[in-house]
Amino acid sequence: MQLRRAGTGTGLIDPIPLPDLSVVRSAVVDAEWVLHAASQDLPSLAEVGLVPARLFDTELAARLAGLPRVGLGAVVESLLGYRLEKGHSAADWSTRPLPEEWLVYAALDVEVLVDLRDALAAILEEQGKTEWARQEFAAILAAGPPAPKADPWRRTSGVHGLRNRRQLGMLRALWQARDELARRRDVAPGRVLPDAAMVSAVQADPRTEAALLELPVFRGRANRKLVGTWFGALTRGRELPESELPLHSRPGDGPPPVNRWADRDPAAATRLQAARAGLAELAATHALPVENLVSPDLVRRLMWTPPEPRDADTVAATLRAGGAREWQVELTRDLLTDALDRA
Repeated sequence: MQLRRAGTGTGLIDPIPLPDLSVVRSAVVDAEWVLHAASQDLPSLAEVGLVPARLFDTELAARLAGLPRVGLGAVVESLLGYRLEKGHSAADWSTRPLPEEWLVYAALDVEVLVDLRDALAAILEEQGKTEWARQEFAAILAAGPPAPKADPWRRTSGVHGLRNRRQLGMLRALWQARDELARRRDVAPGRVLPDAAMVSAVQADPRTEAALLELPVFRGRANRKLVGTWFGALTRGRELPESELPLHSRPGDGPPPVNRWADRDPAAATRLQAARAGLAELAATHALPVENLVSPDLVRRLMWTPPEPRDADTVAATLRAGGAREWQVELTRDLLTDALDRA
C-alpha cells in the first residue's frame, strides 16, 4: 500500500503482517484521496478498513479532460514531463520480503499523484467540468464494492475457442478445481494453471492421465503432482448429464446484440443509430469519450425499450434510474428524446 501526503513524503505499508490499519484510517479519513483508476483499488482498500470520504480519480479526470491517453505513465509524462518506471508491473507481489527495487517502483507510482491531481483539476476548471468530475467521483464512492461476477469461469481467456456445451462443462470443472487450489494456497489462479493450459486440455480431451501429461504445461513437475486433480476435473465435466451442462452464453437481462436489431426491431435500430450519431457529435463538442458522456448500455436499453410517454421527463427519469449523473442527464436528455421520435 503506497501513501503520499504533501509535507510528509511517501510511505509503504504491508497490510499482510499489519491487519489492523485503524491508526492509518484515523490519520487520513478526512483527506481527499487521490487514486488513479480508483475502482481498481477501492475494493482492496476496503478489505483492510480503508474507505475514503472524498476522492479524486486522476484516470477519470483525464478522461473528462479529453486527454488522448489516460494511463498513469502517459498522463504524468504529458502533464508533468516525468517518465515513470513501469518495469515491475507484472511481478509476483506476494513475494516476501519485497526486493528494494520493487519498493522504489511502488513508491514512484504515488510520488507525483498530488501534483498530477492539481494539474488535472486546473484543466477541468478551465473547461468548465469541475462539477462533472465532482459528481463522477461521488458516484464511484456511492457505488461500493462490485457485486460478484456471475459465472466467473466464462472470463477464462480463450473460452470462445470452445465449440460445445460439453467442452464448457469441462472447462468449468477445471476452473473450479484450480480456483479451490489457488484459494488454499492464497495465490493467483493463473500461477497455479494458466488459462491457455485449461483451454488446451479441454480441446485435447485426454482420456488418461498419461495423455494429459503429454500436453505442454502439464509436463512440468508441479502439474505432474497435480495430474489427478486436473484429470479428475476434466472427467467430472465430461460425465455431466446434458441437463447440467452450461449454456453457450449466460442469459442476459438486457437487449439482444446490436447486430440483430435490424431484423428483430428495425424501429429500435433506427433509434439507436440516431442516438449514437448525436452522442458522438456531442462528445466531440465537449472533448470527452462518448462512453463517459453516458453509459452505452444505458443508451441501448433506452432505445430498445423506450419509456412511455416518450418525452424529456421520462427519458430523464430512465437515465437517473440507470445511474446517470445529473450532468449527463442535462447534456443528453433532449438528444435522446429526439432519437426516440425517429421511429
